[in-house]
This record gives sequence, structure tokens and C-alpha cells, in this order.
Amino acid sequence: MTKASPEDLLRLRHSTAHILAQAVLELFPGTKLAIGPAIKEGFYYDFDRDEAFVEEDLVKLEMKMQEIINEGQAFKQRPVTKDEAKFFFEERKQPYKLEILDGLKDGDITFVQNGPFIDLCRGNHIHSTQEVKAFKLLSVAGAYWRGSERNKMLQRIYGTAFYEAKELEDHLRRLEEAKKRDHRRLGRQLDLFSFHQEAPGMPFYHPKGLALYENLIRYWREEHRREKYEEIKTPVLLKDELWKQSGHYNHYKENMFFSQVDEGSYAVRPMNCPGSTLVYRSQQRSYRNLPLKLAELGLVHRRELSGVLHGLFRVNAFTIDDAHIFCTENQIEEEISGCIALILRIYKTFGFSTVQISLSTRPQDSMGSDAVWEKAINGLKGALARNSIEYQLHEGGGAFYGPKIDFEITDSIGRDWQCGTIQLDFQMPERFGLSYADSDNQEKRPVMVHRAVFGSVERFYGILVEHYAGAFPLWLAPVQIRILTISDKHIPYAQSVAARLRGKKFRVEEDFTSEKIGYKIREAELQKIPYVFVVGEREAQQGQVAVRQHGRKDLGPQALEKVEIELQQEIDSKFSGLQKTETHSN
Repeated sequence: MTKASPEDLLRLRHSTAHILAQAVLELFPGTKLAIGPAIKEGFYYDFDRDEAFVEEDLVKLEMKMQEIINEGQAFKQRPVTKDEAKFFFEERKQPYKLEILDGLKDGDITFVQNGPFIDLCRGNHIHSTQEVKAFKLLSVAGAYWRGSERNKMLQRIYGTAFYEAKELEDHLRRLEEAKKRDHRRLGRQLDLFSFHQEAPGMPFYHPKGLALYENLIRYWREEHRREKYEEIKTPVLLKDELWKQSGHYNHYKENMFFSQVDEGSYAVRPMNCPGSTLVYRSQQRSYRNLPLKLAELGLVHRRELSGVLHGLFRVNAFTIDDAHIFCTENQIEEEISGCIALILRIYKTFGFSTVQISLSTRPQDSMGSDAVWEKAINGLKGALARNSIEYQLHEGGGAFYGPKIDFEITDSIGRDWQCGTIQLDFQMPERFGLSYADSDNQEKRPVMVHRAVFGSVERFYGILVEHYAGAFPLWLAPVQIRILTISDKHIPYAQSVAARLRGKKFRVEEDFTSEKIGYKIREAELQKIPYVFVVGEREAQQGQVAVRQHGRKDLGPQALEKVEIELQQEIDSKFSGLQKTETHSN
């Protein structure tokens, strides 16, 4: 069979989720069924069962699933009335299915049956269970019913399925590689960051981890200064009224933190944009001031369910590398084009050579008139066309205040990550009464472009840890060079080498312990230090260092001055030698 389309895989995985539920009921009668959708990399099904599923249960379930697959059960769909469906699930004591039924009406209800198993489902299945050629149950996790911590915690079994065994083998290899690169494990191993119950979902950066963070931010600032952005800093705590005025209160209040100060109610910001509007409004603006590019590395807080917190990828506190561009309508395409170029250039520096781009339009839960939304969408389409960029259209996927362009990067092991975004907003300037004096001295309303490159700095940091597997390029590494001594008598020379390198702005670490040199080298390899300089008698006498590059590459003794020049050239060349960034529709 030829490579399956995403739609084909969706049907296959959705159907395999049904096969899993059937196997669970056969092996563990009395289990309550919740939902079982297909997801990007596979499928899951949520179950309510008194006993916890263990690894041995997954093995048993896989065997039972294979029996069902071998039977070649056909998937058949038929409409049912609400009363018929209710009777069916009441008789089988399936409360979650009954709760789902409460939200449906006659004419919208269908059953899907394969063999003796019947589920409430809208369809989209394969013809027969025999089409499932390769599948695997992967893990068990907790999940609140309907995503609310007020509801019962269910057991979620994750799995994946493919049409060909080779595709499954490749996928499982990628999963194994991903486990080795897990940023949480590497964060502990490399002493970068930690999490603590005293501040759930909020990262604590250790010295090396903060050094990496600051290197990332330093590069971000260099690029933004080059593009004439001006950096601002606004408060984390702002009055409720501001968030009601911006519209965020009605759309995000369930995920916001609040605080009572004296008689006033305040909110910890979940977004940075309202603060930028107040900076803009702090003085009279002229068309000569536009575009005004205000960048902010703003710390935001959003309440997440404890069950979905995941290292740096899903946190309660993170920094958005925001920028808000205030411009005229005539400047929209040029400014959006500049944002696109900046985002792609920054991704290229980190080795993300494949970027997929999508355009998302007006969602149902939005504010503003149809005419304004059409103007905003056309502005983004015009910028994409101006840059000859292919993109996928996502109807209804925009922000509540404007349409957006999203950027999805592909990492070194083929995983996709949605990071950057550009949003075009006519709503906030209107709600906050922003204006500028035009060339005829008439008051006009500016347009606001919301834009982030990393999105969440914390999440991008985690992506980089996994992308590089902790072996960061020299320019980014928190420790660039570790100096090792063969014996104590070489410490004075090693200290002079370290001082000289630090004077030239290299980030240096020393290991002058009495451990054997082989052990010291192995430790540096485990810490993924880009370069190790070994100092012994010959090096001390000849003003040299014995150079080893991460990956156990022995480069031999070299003059210190020569090594300094070569390493500085490697740092300076971080922009060169990278493939041209490819953009694709998502």
C-alpha cells in the first residue's frame, strides 16, 4: 500500500480505539467507557475502572485486540433515536455515554458496531478490523473527565496504529529517541532546571540553565535591535477592568490568577498585549512615529490542570517573547512581511530548516464586525502572497480579536512544534481608543500586529534541549569549555588558561580534582560540554592545550591562541552553513 494520507491514518486510528475499548470490555467486564478519539500520533481511550491498568494488562489487551483484528469484523454505522441510545447505555451501566447523550439531539445520534461491540460515534472508520496491520499500546495516564479537575480522574490508554509494520517500527524508534532526548531528564542530568511543589508548574532555573536562557534571550535581543524594535517592560499585576476592556476577561478568566489588593480586584496577566496599548497611549502619536515596534519579554501566568502540566512544555508561568507593532493600514503588508522574515531567520539559526505555515480565520467566539475581520484576513493573505509563501487555511482557528499566521517547526528527529505566531488586530486599538495624527492632522486609528517568535520562551527552551539532545552548539552552550588537569602541579597553568579565556568572553568551567583524567573526560562527555582542554606537563611547558570535542573527537595538542581564534570563528559562524529554510503549508 502507498503511504497513507493523514485522513486514512485518522480513520485507522479511530477504528483501533474502538477495538481497544472492545478488548477492555471483554477482558475487564464492568469497565465504564468515556471517549476514544484519534490524535496526531495515534489514539487514546478513557476508562473508569476501580483497579489501575498495569503493563501486563497492556500486553493482554494487545493480544485480545489482535484476535479481534484477525476476525475481520466489519464496521457498520446506523442512526438511532435518543431514547434507543439511552436505553442501550442504561442497560449496560455506561454513565459517561449517557452524559454525552444529554448534549445531543435526535437526528444527530449514530451507533458504530464492529462484531458484538457497539459505541456511540459519528463514524469515519475503516471497513474491517483486518485493515489494522500494525498497532501498539504505549502507556497509561490519568485524565479528568471532560478535562475538569472537578470531575473524576479516569485512566487513559494511549496507542498508535499504522497500515504497515515498517511505519510502526520507525515510529517506535522515534519514540525511543524522543525518550532519550526528554528535556525533563536532560534538565536533571545537565543541572539546568527543576520543578517544586511550592510553585507547581513554575520552573526554577539553575545557574547553567539560566546561562542557557540568557544566551537565548541575548540572541533574541540582537535580532530585534537589528529590526529597530524598542524593548519595554510592563507590570505583571493589573486591574480587572483592564482585562474586561481588552476582552481577555470573558475569554480567559477560567485560566487566570486573581488577587485582592485593598478594595480593588487585580489579575495576574495571562497576556502582554494590554500593557503595550497603555504604553502607546501614554503620549500623542503621529504618523511619523509609525510603525512603532514595542517588544517585551513578558512573564505571564495561566492556570493549567495539574494533570496536563508537562515539564517546560506546559507550565503555569512562562515568558512570551511578544512584540506589538502599531502601524497604519497602508503599512500592514510590509510589517507582516518583516515579521515573517525575522521569524524564519531566527529559526534557521537554530537549525530548523523546515517550517510549515498556516493561516487561521475568524473563530465563533470572537468580537468585531465581519467587515473588519475580512480586512484583517486579507491583510495577512496579502503579506503571504507578497512573500510567495504556501500555507494551509484553518477556518475558524484565529484569536478572538483577529486572524493569525502560525509557524510550525520540524526538529532533528522529525517532530513538529507550533511556535511562532503573527496576529493582525483591529479590535484592541478600538477598545483602548488608540490614535495617531495623520499627515492632514486628522485623528486616525492604528492597526496592531501581535507577534511572537518563540511563543513561550520556556517551551522553545525545552524544544531546543530535545532538538540538540542537550549537546548545544558552541555559541549557545551554557558552558563552552571545561579545563581538566592531569595532576595538581598543572593547576597554576590551567588557572591562567581559564583566566585568559574568560577575559575573551568564553564561558569556562574547571575540573582540577584529583580524579583520573579518563574519568574527568567521561564526566565532561556526559555533561555534553562542547570542548574539553586537557592540561599536562607538555601543554604547560609549550603554552598549549590538548583539545577534545564533544563526541569523543580528540583534536590533539594546539597552541592556545590558535584554538581561541578557531572557536571564536565557530561562534561567529552560527548564521552560516545552515540550509535554506523551507516553508510549507501545514
